[in-house]
Amino acid sequence: MTGAEAPREGWSPSQRELERRRARARLTRNRMGLATLATIVVIGGLAAAVLLSPGWPRVRESFFDGFHARESLPAIVDGFWINVKMFLIAEPIILVIGLAIALARSSRSPLLVPLRGIAVVYTDVVRGIPTLLLVFLFAFGMPALELQGLPDGAFFWATVALVVSYSAYVAEVFRSGIESVHPSQVLSAQALALSRGQAMRYVVVPQATRRVVPPLLNDFVSLQKDTALVASVSIFDALFTARDYANYNFNYTPYVVVACFFVAMTVPLARLCDWLAARVARRERAGAL
Repeated sequence: MTGAEAPREGWSPSQRELERRRARARLTRNRMGLATLATIVVIGGLAAAVLLSPGWPRVRESFFDGFHARESLPAIVDGFWINVKMFLIAEPIILVIGLAIALARSSRSPLLVPLRGIAVVYTDVVRGIPTLLLVFLFAFGMPALELQGLPDGAFFWATVALVVSYSAYVAEVFRSGIESVHPSQVLSAQALALSRGQAMRYVVVPQATRRVVPPLLNDFVSLQKDTALVASVSIFDALFTARDYANYNFNYTPYVVVACFFVAMTVPLARLCDWLAARVARRERAGAL
């Protein structure tokens, strides 16, 4: 027996401590029981309201038909791959353009005043236009310019529209992160003989990027869903495929199938956003950021 174990074996909780433990365990059981009961009542009530409604048999036949789900699934999988490709192409481009715009808005050099003005106008104008309208303008308007060296397909210009729209939002996210870094960080970097550009590159931007990762992921969750907007310009993505099947067979089950695909893709990313936000909050409380 070591010296450290002797006091532990000799110690026993007092009656008051045992009563506290029993009280805490009783409160925990009561809270869990109340939470379980409330969940059952709410979910059960909602389910009963839907399943016992007069029109439920017709809704089940129109939206939850297993036969039409199986029949439409292969075409929807092919269409959903177009949504995934569009998202994977647009996401890195949006990150680069958004960071460049944020740096242009944060610049202090007199020579970059025109560039800063263009960045301000870009973010203000683009954020004021609905993304769906940008998809229409780019997909139908840009091919008419007959620009040399650029594709004129709807997929290309719809992707460009998403990049233009989301780069404005992402630029503001990056700018908020840059402005959240205390000015003393830049002054300290300049005291070490770093130029302002080097201070931004090695000191400010790395800290700002870590802080804005959760809102950036939130924007990309929205981008995943907004890839379905390209169905409005007749691109055979998942939504357009479902609409085509529904119009031909007079059944809306493919829409539910498409919704399940988007949910399966966005929910893991949403949980990752929550985990990263909680991690950043813990590190901020600990003074690590």
